[in-house]
Amino acid sequence: MKKLAAVIAVAVFASGVASASDKTDAMAVVHKWVDSFNKGDGKTGSSYCADGALIIDDFAPHVWQGSGACASWYKDYEAFAAKMQITAATVALGKARHLDIDSGYAYLVTPTTLTYTKAGKPVTDKAIVTMSLKKGSSGWQITGWAWADQ
Repeated sequence: MKKLAAVIAVAVFASGVASASDKTDAMAVVHKWVDSFNKGDGKTGSSYCADGALIIDDFAPHVWQGSGACASWYKDYEAFAAKMQITAATVALGKARHLDIDSGYAYLVTPTTLTYTKAGKPVTDKAIVTMSLKKGSSGWQITGWAWADQ
């Protein structure tokens, strides 16, 4: 009986602990989203987002949510970049400060560097990105992110 209780306790504990594979797979989706952004491919980038995503960012309207939120964010980003004369924007992720995974949900906090050209001059901005992801039948998807300039 004691052995059965120990096996059950280990199984319950292990179910809440993320496997290395889950961490790798969740980060792979984040990196694919970043790669898509860096290539200027909003359509592919949006495919990594869950349909009900929530996005908070530092340009108006500042919040995008619900069906098609990622595609709407990208469209608004392109308009903002054109207005501000921003070109050649790329994102580089730093070492994750947190990557917590539990029961099919992931929480990521990572420093980020955004480099771009503004009116012909190079600019580098540092930020923190907080993302949430959910694992579904088709794998991990981004359910939201918030961008905070440093």
